[in-house]
Order: sequence, then structure tokens, then C-alpha cells
Amino acid sequence: MHDLVLVLHSWVRWAAIVTGILTTFAAFAGTDGRANRWARIFTIVLDVQFLLGLVLLLTLNVFADFGATMRDPIARFYAVEHATIMLVAVALAHMGKVLAGKARTPASARTRALICYGLATVLLLIGTPWPGMRDSRPLFRL
Repeated sequence: MHDLVLVLHSWVRWAAIVTGILTTFAAFAGTDGRANRWARIFTIVLDVQFLLGLVLLLTLNVFADFGATMRDPIARFYAVEHATIMLVAVALAHMGKVLAGKARTPASARTRALICYGLATVLLLIGTPWPGMRDSRPLFRL
């Protein structure tokens, strides 16, 4: 099961990155229905990705000996750094949706959405394990 979830997590990241970029551009363009639709899709994809990542994190033995995990840079990246960055990205995406919905003016909604979705997308790109990193993860898992 772990391998299947890992493959799904690897592929859904592309949906998260692409929808994050599209949501940020839609927020930049305006706060019409298209921007709201992309924001909803973005948060749904991030929620699915978060749940897959949570399953992966809980099925690893990183918490059995947390001291050893913290001494291993690769294990620390996935157990602490990657998880924290992605959790903040998910929170920012949800905050952007709520803050834009509660804004009093369209300009304020656009600014709030642009900041939150832009930061969430940047964090996704920063926290994603790319090829060439310490453990050289592939772009697509099969």
C-alpha cells in the first residue's frame, strides 16, 4: 500500500503545482467566477495531496527513533521540513479562499487571493523534492 500511495503522491504533486500556478494567475487577472473555480480546485487538490502525504508520513518509521531521524538529512527533510512547508502551503491556500471571500471590495479580494495563492504556490515549489536533491527523487514515479 505504501508504494501505491507514494506513486499517487508523486503524480498528484503535478496537479497541485499546475493548479497553484493557474490559481495565482487567475487571482492576478481578477476575482470573477473563474478565479473562484480555480481556487476551489486548488484547495481540493492540496487536500488530497496532504492526505496522501499524511498516510506516507504515518507509515514510515521516522517517529520510532526521532533522534536518528533528525541526524539523517534526508529523513529530516521528509519528516520535518517537507511536512511543515506543505502544511503551511495548504493553510495559506485555504486562508486565501476564506479571506478573498470575506473581502469588502473586489480589489481587496484580488490582493488577498494573490498573496495567499502566490505564497502557497512558492512554498509548493520550494518544498517539493526535485531531481538533483540529496536523494534524487524522480520527476514521475511508476
